[in-house]
Amino acid sequence: MLIDQTELIQQTPVCGGLRKETLQLILSQSEELEVAAGEFFFREGDAGDCLYVIQSGTAIVQRTWQGNAIVLARIQPGDCFGEMSLIDLQRRFAGVKAETDCSVIRVPYTALMRLCQVDMEQYAMVMMNLGREVSRRLRIAGERLFRYQQELGQQWFDEELAFDA
Repeated sequence: MLIDQTELIQQTPVCGGLRKETLQLILSQSEELEVAAGEFFFREGDAGDCLYVIQSGTAIVQRTWQGNAIVLARIQPGDCFGEMSLIDLQRRFAGVKAETDCSVIRVPYTALMRLCQVDMEQYAMVMMNLGREVSRRLRIAGERLFRYQQELGQQWFDEELAFDA
């Protein structure tokens, strides 16, 4: 059974709880793209001005280290990616490449700014949802880091990580 775009984005963590009119406004400012297997949506270090929602296909999130691509995550239909740049306005932390042919919805930053202009309450909901999703992913990364720390020993951890409190 095919799911329409409004239902699809409503099921993403970023758009959960939004009204149908809000979803339609976001979609009216968005575009549908087809990306062939092996092609990049964006590369590590690219400027970020949008997020994507996968309608079909799979993609991989990867970073490059010493010339090798390291896969960090696999993205499935209904997942979103690229949201970090909408929060921190920084360059892309990682690249995302289509693993199979993909159909995606590209939601530009300008769509969120338009929402901010017309409905601050719904915009705040999107921002809270973005924060929750980034926090969820940060917890996963923290758990992975903890496991690696246990495997590599405390000395590596003490030398490599320093946080300003």
